[in-house]
Amino acid sequence: MASFSVSSSLFSSPSNHFCKRNSRISSNGTVPWFSSNSSFKPSRIAPISASMATGVKEVLPPALTSTSEPPPIFDGTTRLYISYTCPYAQRAWIARNCKGLQDVIKLVPINLQDRPAWYKEKVYPPNKVPSLEHNNEVKGESMDLIKYIDSNFNGPSLSPDDPAKKEFAEELFSYMDSFNKALVFLFKGEENEAGAVLDFIETSLTKFEDGPFFLGQFSLVDIAYAPFIERFQPALLEVRNYDITAGKPNLAAWIEEMNKIEAYNQTQQDPKEYVESYKRIFLVGPMSAN
Repeated sequence: MASFSVSSSLFSSPSNHFCKRNSRISSNGTVPWFSSNSSFKPSRIAPISASMATGVKEVLPPALTSTSEPPPIFDGTTRLYISYTCPYAQRAWIARNCKGLQDVIKLVPINLQDRPAWYKEKVYPPNKVPSLEHNNEVKGESMDLIKYIDSNFNGPSLSPDDPAKKEFAEELFSYMDSFNKALVFLFKGEENEAGAVLDFIETSLTKFEDGPFFLGQFSLVDIAYAPFIERFQPALLEVRNYDITAGKPNLAAWIEEMNKIEAYNQTQQDPKEYVESYKRIFLVGPMSAN
């Protein structure tokens, strides 16, 4: 699952279910999650690079609608087309910020509920977000895009050199579907494999000892999971009174450390938006399908 389309099923292909509303980022630029005392000592925390914590809050442009004129497409500008509320698009947005590319890759937010026709006709025929306009081509699929941004632009590397970490990263990327499915079922009141899935996440966070992130040091894996944990954590807590960090000190510490990364927390939305969106998606009527 890597990008968004209005008429997609949740698991067979990326879905717009998670992108029901298109609000702006909160005024303070941060949305703190639930956190508990970290089990990690400061010496184990990987330092966040200056490009990830500039202290400068980006001024976000308004989302484009069906009445908006298109940008000058293929004029040499690199553009990242996103929705402010889409978790798949948020992945690419986080990667762009963590690489320090705010002045290199221009954000073009799209209102998915009133999207402009030119986006499908002139930019990205699959009509999904995210997509990246670069070197007179447009690429899509969020997992492909975060890897592409990491490999093709300057900035701190978000991928490990260690072969063991590279192998585990691919395992964790492949596990994303199982993770999302289990937590969706849990949100709908069917615990299913959620306990085992969260146990796997907790154990995964202990595999490497050089930091609190999935691969020890911050990486694309953290970027891949963050938008979904960010949404499921408050939604499950409110609707099911289920705290995904209960008995999971490593996951709680991961959330705490993620929230310290300005490049990430500037992409967050109000948790109330997530809760209300998930209620509409999963608790009212059947999910749409292709």
